[in-house]
Amino acid sequence: MKIPFHSPRRRWFVALIAAALGVAYLGFAVTQFAAAWFASRTALTALQRAAWLDAGNAEYRHNLGGYYDLVARDPASAVAYYKAATQLNPHSARYWFDLSSAYQVLGDVASQTAALERAIEVDPMTPDVAWEAGNFYLVRGENEKALRELRVVVADDPTLSNGALQLCWRIQPDVDTLLRDVVPARGDSYQALLSLLENKGDTGGAAKVWDALIRTHEPVEQQQAYDYIRYSVQHKDVDQAVRVWKEIAGRFKLGSYLSSRENLVVNGNFDLTVLNAGFDWQYQKQSSVHLSFDNSDHHSGRRSLQISFDGPGIGDAGIFQFIPVQPNTAYTFSGYYKNEDMDGAGGPHFTIQDAYNQAAYYQSEELKNSGFWKSTDGEFTTGPDCRLIVLHVRRIPEGSPIRGTLWVGDFRLTPKAS
Repeated sequence: MKIPFHSPRRRWFVALIAAALGVAYLGFAVTQFAAAWFASRTALTALQRAAWLDAGNAEYRHNLGGYYDLVARDPASAVAYYKAATQLNPHSARYWFDLSSAYQVLGDVASQTAALERAIEVDPMTPDVAWEAGNFYLVRGENEKALRELRVVVADDPTLSNGALQLCWRIQPDVDTLLRDVVPARGDSYQALLSLLENKGDTGGAAKVWDALIRTHEPVEQQQAYDYIRYSVQHKDVDQAVRVWKEIAGRFKLGSYLSSRENLVVNGNFDLTVLNAGFDWQYQKQSSVHLSFDNSDHHSGRRSLQISFDGPGIGDAGIFQFIPVQPNTAYTFSGYYKNEDMDGAGGPHFTIQDAYNQAAYYQSEELKNSGFWKSTDGEFTTGPDCRLIVLHVRRIPEGSPIRGTLWVGDFRLTPKAS
């Protein structure tokens, strides 16, 4: 559609309208730019000018509230500006949350509660809001509401999840309830709860969480599984430790590290990589003792463990293995060794003890004076409460200097035939 502009008066009229619109737009743009510039400053006068220039901008009112709240320490003025921000934009959870915090400083619990509930209503899945709400409800004794909010934190903010779980445990120290109502069915959440229960020594609760974690089929860190087995062993929950060891064997392709009735010693020839965890060999660095593997000298398999001694005060080679057993059961043990240039009073021995009460079940002959591979063996019967033994290489007696090299391997432990 074409509009005729034959009349000069009409052309001038249209030009004036266009110019007025242009000036208005330019003025609006300049005002908006100036307001944004002032809002980027930290001085009170600059923030006030920004709010005056753009009276409909909720963020500028909120910035003023923040100044009075955090800088001027004037919560009453902060409330006025925070309220203005919520009136201009009632859909910002942050505005309601800051208003709630200002009311808290003023001691206005009713208004604080109302503002906090509006923040939750606007954005129920924001962890920061949920964290503050959970703490607020906890202080007021409204435990059900607190748990509801803390669940949001556990689910959506890894940085706050440990603290949230601590609060959940204070509110409801029941693993079944937390698993059902609070902790999301996710691997990371279960792992955080597992760590909490381990720190509290709750072996029964930790076992339930581990089972829930395994059922998720989500990735589990291998080291965390090892740590949980170590925790179970330390707390004398041998059955759980064995069960978890079998579970992770399939998940991490560790089937070769499972014992059998033909040999309860895992990795008895040291052919496999030593995991330093679970029911494989473990080692602890000992002064004046060096451990290494020898592929050229071994009794059976593909290599042996070489132990070099050189110094005083040596009591233990630092290599050991936990072995689950049955109480009141007879076992047959054997191991092979050879040595070279072994010198010093009190040589090394293979020893087997109860892992918990240290009851001695077996001590080999002194592992000295054998330039060729030699076996040492014996039998023992576990006590009525024995569920776990530990196999060591120890010096008896300890303390005096010792030098030389010992090779060990081909360990075997089996139930004695009845």
